[in-house]
Amino acid sequence: MKKGKWKLVSVVAVLILAGLYYYIALPAINVHATEIWMFMLIVVVLIGAVYLAKKKPTKFEMKRLLGFKIIAGILILLIAIYLIGSLLSSPIINAKKYQKLLNVETGKFTTDVEELSFDQIPLLDKDSATILGNRKMGSMVDMVSQFEVDNLYSQINYKDQPVRVSPLRYASLIKWFTNQKEGIPAYIRIDMATQNTELVKLNEGMKYTTSDHFNRNIYRHLRFNYPTYIFNELSFEVNDEGVPYWICPVKQYNIGLFGGVTVGRVVLCNAITGETQDYAIEDAPEWIDRAYSADLLVELYNYHGTLKHGYFNSILGQKDCLMTTSGYNYLAIDDDVWVYTGVTSVSGDQSNVGFVLMNQRTMETKFYEVEGATEDSAMSSAEGQVQNLKYKATFPLLLNISSEPTYFIALKDDAGLVKKYAMVNVQKYQIVAIGDTVSACEEAYVQLMYENGIKVKDESVKETEVISGKITKIVQGVVDGNSHYYMMLEKSDEIFDISVIDYIDVIKYNVGDEITLEYQEGKQTNTVINIK
Repeated sequence: MKKGKWKLVSVVAVLILAGLYYYIALPAINVHATEIWMFMLIVVVLIGAVYLAKKKPTKFEMKRLLGFKIIAGILILLIAIYLIGSLLSSPIINAKKYQKLLNVETGKFTTDVEELSFDQIPLLDKDSATILGNRKMGSMVDMVSQFEVDNLYSQINYKDQPVRVSPLRYASLIKWFTNQKEGIPAYIRIDMATQNTELVKLNEGMKYTTSDHFNRNIYRHLRFNYPTYIFNELSFEVNDEGVPYWICPVKQYNIGLFGGVTVGRVVLCNAITGETQDYAIEDAPEWIDRAYSADLLVELYNYHGTLKHGYFNSILGQKDCLMTTSGYNYLAIDDDVWVYTGVTSVSGDQSNVGFVLMNQRTMETKFYEVEGATEDSAMSSAEGQVQNLKYKATFPLLLNISSEPTYFIALKDDAGLVKKYAMVNVQKYQIVAIGDTVSACEEAYVQLMYENGIKVKDESVKETEVISGKITKIVQGVVDGNSHYYMMLEKSDEIFDISVIDYIDVIKYNVGDEITLEYQEGKQTNTVINIK
């Protein structure tokens, strides 16, 4: 092959291989992106390989030797810049800067965390939501052969209710070919308080998702629109009108080339049209709930807690070093989603020195100095109460129950279904209450706190009463989006209000059935707190 033609073929081959790598790996064209450094290294190696392939074994011209040295020099220079940049960006050298990435305020628990009504307490974790979502999908005979539920299940606030949402995805590449023109027709929405699961059908299908291919794949769509942006973990959300969006946080590097990652911008991508909107993080719409991932917030707090006295102290002496516990959960406060996790000493004892709440939209962080059991200890205490049933505890949710920090835990059977609920006092984790419903669990928990002197009974609180008899009238109604049954019994003119969320078995009763109700008197209706 002639020399000129060989050069042309070599250049084209390198360009094609580099282009394929870029199209598949999608590195950001940004000096802060480790992927672009890998891309440049691969390109230099390809050029070197092509250059060496030209050389005949019997000859070793000085010109080629010089060229080889230049290529090797560029390769060594790139590696050196990457390694030195990594070192200069690390906490070893910049411990103080890392420690100050997160501004932590001290909060007051009873003021910042209000007592929630039962219809606002998220009872489901992601695993339980996945089971409900798959069951719902299995019942949709017109879709189940073509689509499946994506495993995202983002937790958001939707119209002041905690919900998890997840898009459908194409069941296979073949199903994508046959359905990609119309797009993905629906997403799953699960109310985490009522466990109501909906398949929300769209007027127009989603055409930009993680399961799409080529230029409609959401990652490739974002890269070609924002070639220099380094995106953090994407999340799926819906706005107040139910329109699906991808929330795409953009990393900001605050320390050197590769260190001190926070979020500087956020891109919203309409999952139906692919239209994007780019905001500085402080200007992002308030309806979005997740600009900062939970893992990123936990990492930032660990820097804050362990690097107070420098990097080497965090490894060796570990004086005043605090870190988050082994898991986290979410709380809905003022239409934002906050990450909750406990804070313990680095030595790993079985107690917490407090806990933190971290806002996933604004990065606002508050520390609460409440000493008590770790979440793992609370989970073990709850499982110990039902050890004969072998139920497994989910990671706790921190609630304010009668002004007491309380771990709220769902107990699940082997099939992953929630069977009972537990409340464990954070400061005295031997106080454990179990109930079949949230209200029954709370009633038992409050009673235990009275018995153990944590609370003193308020004499103004009305005592409960019990009534039995045949049902003479039963009517269903909806209050604030939640189903209630209103019931009347023979030989009584009182109306009894029963929440379906708390007592799902009420739907089994009809006029003429015998029933026993425990209730508290109200002005217009009596609130039922137990059915016997």
